[in-house]
Amino acid sequence: MHDTAMKIGKLFFDLYHAPDWKVAIDCGAVDINGSLRSVSPEGLFYIGVDIEHGTSVDIKVRIDEPLPFRDNFADCVVSSSQMEHDDFFWMTFLEYVRIVKPGGFIYINAPSNGYYHRYPNDNWRFYPDCGHVLVRWAKKNGYAVELVESFCGDRIGDAWNDYVAVFIKGEGAPRDRYIADEIPCRNVWKFGASEPEKVSPTVQDMDIIASALSEKAAHSSEAVEASE
Repeated sequence: MHDTAMKIGKLFFDLYHAPDWKVAIDCGAVDINGSLRSVSPEGLFYIGVDIEHGTSVDIKVRIDEPLPFRDNFADCVVSSSQMEHDDFFWMTFLEYVRIVKPGGFIYINAPSNGYYHRYPNDNWRFYPDCGHVLVRWAKKNGYAVELVESFCGDRIGDAWNDYVAVFIKGEGAPRDRYIADEIPCRNVWKFGASEPEKVSPTVQDMDIIASALSEKAAHSSEAVEASE
């Protein structure tokens, strides 16, 4: 798990966890350089599921089959660095909505930009408005869901830009604190907003390239002046 995925996942638990939570389900839970299990609140019954057995995996599940949990079972469902590998992530999202309790949260972190990495496939990248589309898809399938917040995070030490979205099953409400307020990010949607905040038409890589080209041009200009 890369640096920002762990940092943002911890912020989700820090900001959204309620004392009455009992069950968290982690989809795509296998521990590769870390797991959100390590930053989950104490006393929470944490269930890790994945398509293969491994560290932090409690239940092996089969692709394209329903998750092995009853409706309205978990207080939260978390999915970090999983949806890009999912052949039909929109169907998986419906499963998350099905198994989370009314008033419970779904946390998704998936790449907006980063390496090609196959576990077993690498299918998708996610952009700012897709949280709204997932809400529309869930409602079309009979589920009451609202988007609480979503954004694209800036990277820190690794190469990844994370798309992050938090959903609530049932009615939502504005919050005093959002994950997006705690980290560098862009194209932020908050509950009830008609327009995003911190709007940027460029991704971070474009900004880095533009800065590097500008710096190179400045150095070239200085070198020419020095030679005259």
